[in-house]
Amino acid sequence: MIGGSLALALRKANACDRIIGYGRSPASLQRALELGVIDEFRTDAASAAADADVVVLASPLATTEPLLRQIRDALGEQAIITDVGSAKGCIVAAAHRALNPGQLRNLVPGHPIAGKEKSGVDHANPDLFVDHLTILTPVPETDPGQLRRVRQLWEVVGARVVEMDVDTHDAVLAATSHLPHMLAYALVDCLARMQESAEIFKYAAGGFADFTRIASSNPEMWHDICLANRDNLIVMLDRFRGRLEEIRAAILHNDGPLLLEIFTRAKQARDDFIDRFPGRNYGPE
Repeated sequence: MIGGSLALALRKANACDRIIGYGRSPASLQRALELGVIDEFRTDAASAAADADVVVLASPLATTEPLLRQIRDALGEQAIITDVGSAKGCIVAAAHRALNPGQLRNLVPGHPIAGKEKSGVDHANPDLFVDHLTILTPVPETDPGQLRRVRQLWEVVGARVVEMDVDTHDAVLAATSHLPHMLAYALVDCLARMQESAEIFKYAAGGFADFTRIASSNPEMWHDICLANRDNLIVMLDRFRGRLEEIRAAILHNDGPLLLEIFTRAKQARDDFIDRFPGRNYGPE
């Protein structure tokens, strides 16, 4: 969905001449062709990358290193390699293992902070990135000119681009994206495994739907993200578990003042966050 959305957005902006698709599913590639997302597709990764000015990896994180090894010898000398993955440390490590040293100058890891809980090319949207952040995490070897070109690529589709080091990105996203997904998955799984689940879900209202929307996200993608950003995510899960234990203890001991203190502090923090960034697009991630 992210890769398809970027292709449609670049096409809408008249920012590219030809888009070649590659993927694991011939049916999905054919569908992308029918929808006008791509101009053609190849069933061999090296062939797809051979004539490319820019290669965008928009696949599960675990496929990064195998894909880079497949395309390494087919890439042009100036071909840019970028991606849309939600964890960057694993991308950078895979690139250092898989690419030739001279190709690292063309590596510009990226992460658009935009998306939907639905996956697949049928959900691609050319306006997905408008007013959303895209984070670029260049490595020490990244050529400034190649970084500038990738920045322009995202700006032309409406994104607001910032740069960040890899470690900071993975720590921040563990807190703001990866942890919330774990909470949504855990809550829905908890309720679904209860004997009364059918009756419980029957009475779920808008708040439940809002909070758990991201539990409809692609399981394979989130499996990879969890393992790729394991250390940062464990830190955040432990911190959250501590806050849950605090709330549980307050409820158990009828500590109303503590509950009120926690809820008031959280409300104020969220209100301040929204007020601080009034123009930010808070659409689906």
